Amino acid sequence: METYARCVASSSVVLRRVVERYAPLLLAVVVAAAVWASATGAIGVRSPLPTVVVLILAGASGWAAGLVRARRWPLFLAAAVSWLVLAAAAPGVVASYQAGLRLRGRRLTDFLLGAALVLAGGVLVGLAVGGVRRLTTATVGNVLLLATCLVGFPLVVGLWVRARRDTLAALRDRAERLEREQEARADGVRAEERTRIAREMHDVVAHRVSLMVVHAGALEVTAAEPETVEAAALIRRTGRQALTDLREVLGVLRQADPAVAPERGLDALDELIGESRAAGLRVCRRDEGVPTALPATVGRTAYRVVREGLTNVRKHAADAETTVCLRHLPDGLEVVVHNGPSEGGPSLPGAGHGLLGLRERVELLGGRLEAAPVDGGFLVRALIPVAGAA
Repeated sequence: METYARCVASSSVVLRRVVERYAPLLLAVVVAAAVWASATGAIGVRSPLPTVVVLILAGASGWAAGLVRARRWPLFLAAAVSWLVLAAAAPGVVASYQAGLRLRGRRLTDFLLGAALVLAGGVLVGLAVGGVRRLTTATVGNVLLLATCLVGFPLVVGLWVRARRDTLAALRDRAERLEREQEARADGVRAEERTRIAREMHDVVAHRVSLMVVHAGALEVTAAEPETVEAAALIRRTGRQALTDLREVLGVLRQADPAVAPERGLDALDELIGESRAAGLRVCRRDEGVPTALPATVGRTAYRVVREGLTNVRKHAADAETTVCLRHLPDGLEVVVHNGPSEGGPSLPGAGHGLLGLRERVELLGGRLEAAPVDGGFLVRALIPVAGAA
């Protein structure tokens, strides 16, 4: 159903473009043919003028109708001449419609005065010529009917179309203005929420991490065993790094545009793996394929995948062997973080929000993320296309 709707919408757009492109030519042909038919007596009063004169007037009327988008006065002139000379109504109908559609104020009033003068001139010509011409254009009833059909009705239709367009344009402007105001309000709400989150993170997380760093420093000084001193130093360094990262996050939350904060990429991957090894994880890295230059967004996303995968390993399987694999593909990069079975040691709590956010980040680039238990362990695989990050 969705494909059918898209096809219908595409077809309507193509049809609209074709109509807009060829409408002036079609209008010119119709007006010229109507003038010719009127002058030959098929749909009007037969003219005694030579055929060459009729062809010239018909061609000029069609040319003026096709030119109306650029210039209006040739059509108004052709309408007056065609009515006075041939009693042809087609150019006058088109001219009245265009007047209602395009003219405003004084110009519209001038057109109505000119139309009245042309109709009055047609009455005089009908009285002078006599016969069928006099009966058609010079009797009171026909004059009123012609004024209605030739000027009044097309003019009203043009005014209605113009009013409808103006109304739709005003509604679109109003909708766009309301949308801009809504986006401005939403930006304000997001800014307030970022500030609130920053305050809460600073009050809660930063305070507790600072306490952890202080206690680790004290333990490093007072401990007697080398293993304890080394573990305390690692905790202190990790805590200081966490405080630095936290300050960067808080700075991003307090800014109007979070995209200005730099993020790490693949060049920092070895440092990340080294930190994990220092924390006690058994991690090895393997690269496959021929490395190529990758967009910065791909590198940052790959780094986030590895970081989230190693974080989950530290939480749930700190004693398991872990492999980080980067496969350089012709059209993208595949990142795999796989840990083997765990002996069931202590694990840290987690809510799974990291993988959800990571999946959204990968899908924004047109890729896909898999995260599932495999062979007693856990596998995180992300396929990041280069085209989606261009």
